[in-house]
Amino acid sequence: MTGPLKLRAVDADDLAVLAACLQDALVPVHDMRFLADERRFVLVANRFRWETLGGSVRGEGAAVDRGAGAYERVHCGISFENVTRVQTQGFSPAAAEDHGRLLEVLTILVDGDAVTLLFAGGAALRLTVDGIEVLVQDLGEPWPTLWRPRHPVEDELE
Repeated sequence: MTGPLKLRAVDADDLAVLAACLQDALVPVHDMRFLADERRFVLVANRFRWETLGGSVRGEGAAVDRGAGAYERVHCGISFENVTRVQTQGFSPAAAEDHGRLLEVLTILVDGDAVTLLFAGGAALRLTVDGIEVLVQDLGEPWPTLWRPRHPVEDELE
């Protein structure tokens, strides 16, 4: 069994590793905050533990028969430091209708002085930063799930 994740990114290469770990994480809009006085943007995600798979798995749809509790998810805290500006696309943390919405992380990109989280469905979060510093840490114990995120395009390539 793999222990809790605790990583720090300080450049684009590091951030690519974090993006892989956070792929398919579910982020409740109400669990995002910009702490302007601290120049920090924080969020809590429900992260799929890709690192526990140990090899490729094939199957129909999202469910793959590997037995009860074959996969795991865990809460994960993510902190972006040195943030000077926050922009959103496709959702608004302040909007009542988005308060209960879940966003699914596709990837994290770096473009100049910006870090952008891309979510399924066209939503995005762009953070303007004075240097990359991102901290990721699992919170609490993982729990079992029968559902593995599926990526049909990747499945076709295998």
